[in-house]
Parts: sequence; C-alpha cells; structure tokens
Amino acid sequence: MTPLVAVAVLIAAITHASWNAIAHGIRDQLLAFTLVGGGGAVCGLAMAAFTPVPDAAAWPYLLASAVVHVIYYVLLMRSFHLGDFGQMYPIARGTAPLVVTVLAAVFVGETPDAWQATGIALASAGLLGVALWGVRGGRRAAADADATANGATASGGRPWLALTAAVATGLSIAAYTVIDGLGVRASGSSMGYIAWLMILEGFAVPVYALAVRRRALIGQLRPVALRGLLGGVLSVFAYGLVLWAQTRAPLAPIAALRESSIIVGAAIGALFFKERFGAPRIAAAGLMVAGIGLMLHAG
Repeated sequence: MTPLVAVAVLIAAITHASWNAIAHGIRDQLLAFTLVGGGGAVCGLAMAAFTPVPDAAAWPYLLASAVVHVIYYVLLMRSFHLGDFGQMYPIARGTAPLVVTVLAAVFVGETPDAWQATGIALASAGLLGVALWGVRGGRRAAADADATANGATASGGRPWLALTAAVATGLSIAAYTVIDGLGVRASGSSMGYIAWLMILEGFAVPVYALAVRRRALIGQLRPVALRGLLGGVLSVFAYGLVLWAQTRAPLAPIAALRESSIIVGAAIGALFFKERFGAPRIAAAGLMVAGIGLMLHAG
C-alpha cells in the first residue's frame, strides 16, 4: 500500500464516520437514510453523465452489491435505533476486517503476508476492544433505567440485541467490500462503478419511505433535509475513495485501515452525543494504531 493510497483510505474513514454521525443525529432513522440514499443517488446520476458506463463484467457485482448495501442500510438503522453511536459504529466496522481477510483469500487469492496478518489481527483486536467496552451501557440501558423508575419492565436483553444487529451490519460490510473489490476491478472505470452503484442502491430506501409515509414524507423531510443530503454527498465521497484504493492495493489491508474510522466515530460519540470513551477505549485505540503501523510496513 503506497502512502497516497493510505492517505486516501484515512480520509475516507474520517468522512465515513462523519456521515454516519449525521445520520445518527437525525432521530427518525427512516428519514435519515432516505436523505442519505437519495442524496447519494442524485450524486450518482450526476457522475454517470460524465463517466464511462461500467464494463459488462462488472454488472453482476453491481447488482449484488446494491442488494447487500440495502441490507446494510436496514441493519445500520436498526443498530443506531438500539444503541449508542460510539458503540454501534465501532462494532459494525470492527467486525469487517477479519472477515474481509478470509473472503479475499478465498475469492480473490490475496493471502496476507506475516506483517499484514499480524497488523490486521492487532488492528481488529483494537477495534473490537473499542467496541465491546461498556457493552451494557448506552441509550437502551438508559431507557431501561427510565422505564424501571416509572414502574415498567426493563428490556434486559436489549444491549445484546443491539450487539447482534451491529455484528450483522459488520458482516454485510465485509460482503459488499469483497463484492465491490471484484466489481470495480472488472468495471474499467472506478468512477463509473461508484456512480452506478449509488444509483442502484440509493433509491431503495426513499421508495420504501414514500410507500409507507406517503404525503406526510415531504413535510417530515424538510426540517432535516440539508443535514441528510450532506450525509449522502459525504457517503459518495467516502466510498468513492475506497473503491479507487481497491484498484491499487489488496482488499484486506484497505478494509482494516478504513476501519480506523471507528476511532473517529467513538470520538464523535463522546464529543457530540455525550457518550463515554474512557481509558479502556484509549488503550484499544493504541493497539489499533500499532496494527495499522504493521500493515503499512508490509506495503
């Protein structure tokens, strides 16, 4: 991995955490992902007018990726509904790198060397450490405390339901990472691939929202439209950088380096959503940085 590719992936990581935070900050998650998806689709349409149509070999990957991305959006909405941003985001992102490493070895023939394998393992351990610290905390625990105080029954299993949703989100991330890594290499144009991917995946949630909210949807969208559409633009920029990087470096190190976004996500959670960070997460972040150093040494 060259320094230019590494910088691009790190910028993508920061941008990705930012758009996820924007989406989480909109209380109605269906509205949030309607705007993110719709904004991404509009960007895709604009890009498609100035970029080549992907080669025929890339279209099976595009269609499969669009389906997986919709599943990812649904799982991510569920995760954000159930738990804190600073915890759900790290768990979702931290699950992906090791799964991508296995899938890339099986389907792409990219077997990491000793440095990369050690770095990926350390980075993933650090990521999961950030995620799993305080798993019983968060908005659901606070809601349960309020419910108990008011005489209602607390939902004691909710933290683990949130964890399950976040891990499932991570598996969907690993799936579309490998699918898109193969597809963008077969496309002949990374910009064309990202344009059509945004078009195919972006309209699914808005169409569903329109079906269930109908005439009320426009009025509900108006107060949060600028934030949500900004999230959509940032999502296109972040994933476009990742797809470009996947044409120039192996999938597994890119996946692991990209997940440095969880440190940004945890910091955003602490600063803007008043969620806990604490010494255990700082130690886990140090472990992740050491792992990234080993991955870049291999490049």
